[in-house]
Amino acid sequence: MRVVAPDGEPLGILPISDAIARAGDYALDLVEVAPSADPPVCRIMDYGKFKYEKSKKAKEAKKKQHVMHLKEVKLHPKTDEHDFNFKLDHARKFLIKGDRVKATVVFRGREITRLDFGKQMIERIDAGLADLATVEMAAKMEGRNMISIYVPDKAKVKEYLRKHELEEKKRVEEGRPIEVAEETEYVEDVMEEEEEEDGDDSQE
Repeated sequence: MRVVAPDGEPLGILPISDAIARAGDYALDLVEVAPSADPPVCRIMDYGKFKYEKSKKAKEAKKKQHVMHLKEVKLHPKTDEHDFNFKLDHARKFLIKGDRVKATVVFRGREITRLDFGKQMIERIDAGLADLATVEMAAKMEGRNMISIYVPDKAKVKEYLRKHELEEKKRVEEGRPIEVAEETEYVEDVMEEEEEEDGDDSQE
């Protein structure tokens, strides 16, 4: 097997007994790092530290991965303007975060006779999310519910975040107050995640 010292210096091809003895000289372990190589490559190292660092890297990589979930916002044909904007704001935040959104218009009682009201509600949702998403499933009836599904468009989301950042910088320069602090913090968090992802992509 080919043996590498802790500092990365090649020690040459050694019989396994000699390799183990050399590892003992360093008071370290002999770890096979490239079993498929010809001959296999082993490195003298602290195996406990090696496992810890490997586990830490795996956890960091998993933390950066975003699992896309399907979030739902429910409305009614007669949902008032305030509630509509509240639900729309939630849907936009879900999309910015990278989740799909299911908009459900629930018909109660005789409301089912006015499907056109539900269609108008879905069309308003379509318009309100157009700058962040694409329609994955257009409005359709499922029982007494009319549903539509939206998927975040990465290019549109990035463009929105860039514009939002420029607007906030302009507000600061002009001394204007930030109108919605909570939303700004939310978008800034997403911006930081986007920048980290961009940095990772550039290193690849």
